[in-house]
Amino acid sequence: MTDTQVKHSRSVTKAVVPAAGLGTRFLPATKAMPKEMLPIVDKPAIQYVVEEAASAGLGDVLIITGRNKDNLLNHFDSVPELEYSLERKGDEGKLDKVRESSEVAEVHFLRQGQPLGLGHAVGRARCHVGDESFAVLLGDDLIDPRDPLLDRMIAEHDSRGATVIALMEVPRESVHLYGCAAVETTDDPDVVRITGLIEKPSAEEAPSNLAIIGRYVLRPEIFDVIDELPPGRGGEIQLTDALNYLAEGKGDGPVYGVIFRGRRYDTGDRADWIKANVLLGVDHEELGDEITEWVIGFADRLREQRSEG
Repeated sequence: MTDTQVKHSRSVTKAVVPAAGLGTRFLPATKAMPKEMLPIVDKPAIQYVVEEAASAGLGDVLIITGRNKDNLLNHFDSVPELEYSLERKGDEGKLDKVRESSEVAEVHFLRQGQPLGLGHAVGRARCHVGDESFAVLLGDDLIDPRDPLLDRMIAEHDSRGATVIALMEVPRESVHLYGCAAVETTDDPDVVRITGLIEKPSAEEAPSNLAIIGRYVLRPEIFDVIDELPPGRGGEIQLTDALNYLAEGKGDGPVYGVIFRGRRYDTGDRADWIKANVLLGVDHEELGDEITEWVIGFADRLREQRSEG
C-alpha cells in the first residue's frame, strides 16, 4: 500500500483543536486578537496545526472556540473579493497562499460555552466525533513538519488498540511545568506503556522526566470518563485526570506514549514564541537566507557589546 492508501485505511480520520483560551500571557496583543492567530513568520499558529493534521490524513478538523474568536472562522473561510483582486493582478503566489488556509482541510467550529478546562473542551467534541477514535492537537505546541509525529501515534493506536499520548524528555528541573508520565518500557525505545499521569509535579514527586506534549490520539471511551470526572486542578475538568483514569487500567484499552525526539516549538510562552519565529524563519524558503545572515550579525554584535560591558 502507498502512504496515501495507508492513511485512508486508518481508523482515525478526525482531529480536534481546542482554541478557546483567553491568551492572557500575551496581553495586550491578545486583547482583540485570538492567541491562535498570532503569526509564526507568515502564517498564524493555528494554520500550522491544521496543516499538521491534514498531512497525517486527518482532513476533518473541529476547532473548539470561545467568545471573540471570529478571526479564526474568517481565516479558514474563502475571501472571494481578495482572491479576485489577486487574480486580476496576476499575483499567483499570494493567491495560492490565501487559498491554502481555506483548502487545507474541512474545518468546523464549535463553541465551548463555559471555560471549564481542556477536558471539558475535548468532551464538547463528542457530537462531532461520535463513536470514533480521534486526534487532539494543542495549538501551543508546533511540531516541525520535517519530524512527523501524528503518523507514528496513529500507527501505534491502530496496532495496539490504545490511547496514545505524545511524550518528550525534559530536564528534571523543568518537569513541574508539564504533565508527567509514569511508564513501563516496551521492546521499542520510542514507545512506553503509561501506568499513571501527574499534572505538574515537583521534581521530587515526578515519576519520570517524560512530559506530556500537546498531541493525543484518543479512543471514544474518553468521553464517558470526562462526563463522570469531578473538577481537578484549578477547579477545571482536566484532560490529564481523564487520561490517568485510563492509564490506571480502569478503561477498556491501554494507554501508550510515543516519545518525540524531533523539533518542537512552544508558542504558549512569549519568549518561546519569539524563538519559534526565529527558528522557523531561518528555514523559510523565501526569508531564510536574509534572516540567517541577520541573526549571525546580531549575535556577533551582541557578543561584542557584552564583552565590552
